[in-house]
Amino acid sequence: MRKILVFMAVLTTTGAAAAERQLLWGDTHLHTSYSSDAYTNDNLTADPDTAYRYAMGMPVVHPYHKARVQIDTPLDFLAVTDHAEFLGEIRNIHLNGVDTSDLGLWDTIKAKFAGLVLNWTIDNGEGRELFVRVLPDPDRTPPQDAQDSSLGGDDLSLLPMPKQVEIDSWRTITETADKYNQPGQFTALIGWEWSSLPGGANLHRVVLTDSDKTAAQQYDPYGLDDSPYPEDLWAWLEQTSEQTGARFTAIPHNSNISKGYMFSDTSLRGQPFTQEYVALRSKWERIAEITQTKGDSESHSTFSPEDEFTDFEVYPYYIQRKWTPYEPQRGDFVRQALKLGLELEQKLGENPYTLGVIGSTDSHTALSSAEEENFHGKLATDSIPANKMSKWNDDGPGATGWAMSASGMAAVWARSNTRADILDAIERREVYATTGPRIAVQVYGGSGFTEADLTTEDALAEAISRGVPMGGTLNQREAPSFIVLTTKDPKGANLDRVQIVKGWLDDSGASQEKIFNVAWSDERQLNPDGSLPAVGNTVNLKTGQVENSIGAAELVALWTDPEFDAGQAAFYYVRVLQIPTARHSLLDAVALGMEHAADQPDTIQERAYTSSIWYRPSAQGEG
Repeated sequence: MRKILVFMAVLTTTGAAAAERQLLWGDTHLHTSYSSDAYTNDNLTADPDTAYRYAMGMPVVHPYHKARVQIDTPLDFLAVTDHAEFLGEIRNIHLNGVDTSDLGLWDTIKAKFAGLVLNWTIDNGEGRELFVRVLPDPDRTPPQDAQDSSLGGDDLSLLPMPKQVEIDSWRTITETADKYNQPGQFTALIGWEWSSLPGGANLHRVVLTDSDKTAAQQYDPYGLDDSPYPEDLWAWLEQTSEQTGARFTAIPHNSNISKGYMFSDTSLRGQPFTQEYVALRSKWERIAEITQTKGDSESHSTFSPEDEFTDFEVYPYYIQRKWTPYEPQRGDFVRQALKLGLELEQKLGENPYTLGVIGSTDSHTALSSAEEENFHGKLATDSIPANKMSKWNDDGPGATGWAMSASGMAAVWARSNTRADILDAIERREVYATTGPRIAVQVYGGSGFTEADLTTEDALAEAISRGVPMGGTLNQREAPSFIVLTTKDPKGANLDRVQIVKGWLDDSGASQEKIFNVAWSDERQLNPDGSLPAVGNTVNLKTGQVENSIGAAELVALWTDPEFDAGQAAFYYVRVLQIPTARHSLLDAVALGMEHAADQPDTIQERAYTSSIWYRPSAQGEG
């Protein structure tokens, strides 16, 4: 195995492709007290200012238990992405009362009463019940629900929601981002969340821009109240970009509870994909969020039965008013979307799902906490161990703090730490995800890579300069070779293995998948079927500490596809696994004097997922 020094040298070698990039760590999905669901779940104080200060490493006051908290390792970039719907409205009513200036007597009475109920609910810690009452009805199908989608329900419909409050909130959010943006040192991205949730199918998108407050204040963030249909969001992005010069990207998130609608083969309106639809989607949705607090969206054993590391951090709850059993659907998972994209390309001539991947937190505490041992929960209420245990009601189990995952992180290979360069990296898909640890990963695809390319820093730098990085497309006739370079989180656990996940179309046009172990630790040997013995487990279940005496600090792989067929379209992405570590729920259980956290695993294997490299037979001879 190569030394870590060599790996790091490649990142800085003058003239090499890698020298043009630096690895940046951040979060593109974070909510503050300006999001109504964050506010009704006990985040009354942690605002955008708090979010940026925490991300930059400053101590802040937690919005629930009021103790001082601090991130262990500061971020390089952060996007505050509060929900466009009711932006700042619930916060404003609770702090400033109901604005009845434009109402008649009877409407004023009703509004003031609704305001008193809202304030009492929040002041008595019952805000979550208010939030649940306005969630979608799961008895309606997502397309049916979207057709007559409305916001708020009876509880909020009586409350006046002045547009000026949303305008003022957006101004504050964008001005705060500019205040903390320090090009080259820390990037504060401007963004928001479009929160379509028909029938409880999570179809949310995070929208990011590389523009500043001046451009951002020319428009109001597009929300569910504008349209529940993704294609309408993309059309708005197209129009607004032309009008303002702003550059946007939309990121599908949390697809694992989309009821199959996030990555379907028809639109939410139930219409077959057209070339126009595919082109619009491909333009505006370059990457997807593969991991976050509401679980992991890589794949599921239902669709990947031979993958021993699937079913990771499964989140079994929909965002809806009444509990229904979780049923994984093909359109819920990124790997299946990549496979479906290959199938659709045969019919449409273009792939709607050439998606790169990132992770982010979706925290509603304003605290970007993906560190397992320093996890502050998704919601402010879930920040203390005593509040995280399972609760049941008449409709079934309620989502709890222990069901949440301490995830994830967005890793970006950017030319510099600026808004424009980060968005450039997203658009070319040179990004990847981790479930929290800062596992450094580079992957290059090309042809003819050999062991000689790994002998010196110069040889390695020259080799990867001839390849394409994650997010790229191979243009060759030979079997693709891959160089994968990985190092552990400097403060975290060792690495178990490196895998390459391949998806392809067989001769009948059906998509297939296979996982290859390509590098591993501890002198283990592959079994005849290509599987690898488990790395072991050094977690002390009584303390949560990891001995870290197994695994490797860095792993390097040189792999050529042994089953390559030049006539078959394919994608390849890298999955890197850590050795087992204690899950945050076990750490809470230990703190509470319990042996285990009910219904949750004691240990997990944190991981990284890279964006894919695609091979397309149609690309042969081009370029």
